[in-house]
Amino acid sequence: MKKILLFSIVIVTLTALLVFFNWLPLRMDEGIARRYSSIEEVKTKLKLKEVFVPSFFPQQYVWPPYEIIAQTKPFTSVIMKFRRIDGKPDGLVICQFSAAASVPDCLPHMLQITERTAFKMKGRMAVLEVGACAHNDVCSRISWLEGSYRITVAVDAPPFDLVKISESMIR
Repeated sequence: MKKILLFSIVIVTLTALLVFFNWLPLRMDEGIARRYSSIEEVKTKLKLKEVFVPSFFPQQYVWPPYEIIAQTKPFTSVIMKFRRIDGKPDGLVICQFSAAASVPDCLPHMLQITERTAFKMKGRMAVLEVGACAHNDVCSRISWLEGSYRITVAVDAPPFDLVKISESMIR
């Protein structure tokens, strides 16, 4: 009987240790960059009060985002990628970075910028860029400061809908 009791205690102790060591990395890695399935999950798990999403959403893009990558360490960032209705990925990309963070530009990568202009958008100064992306397709992006964040919205199209999308994100 003693052997069975001792064996049971060892098994329970080992199980508890395995559960603890399985949980520990998840707890330690909280806040590092990872994929999320929804904007609500990002807000909840990273305890973010502000995730900027558009209230105007053109029909040529598919809601919800097909990929959301977010983090709070070493700085806060949320990147949302949307497909075009024809299935092409990264038709619309919304990036939200801590204003103080030194990070590269939001996708899509512009091979050539043909026009860059200061643009006043609902009382905020923004920078609007139009240029060429992969395969010499026209793409455009706009960036501005919103509170403690730098917001960049990029589309693989001329800036007509881009401005409407961006203005709808300002509160």
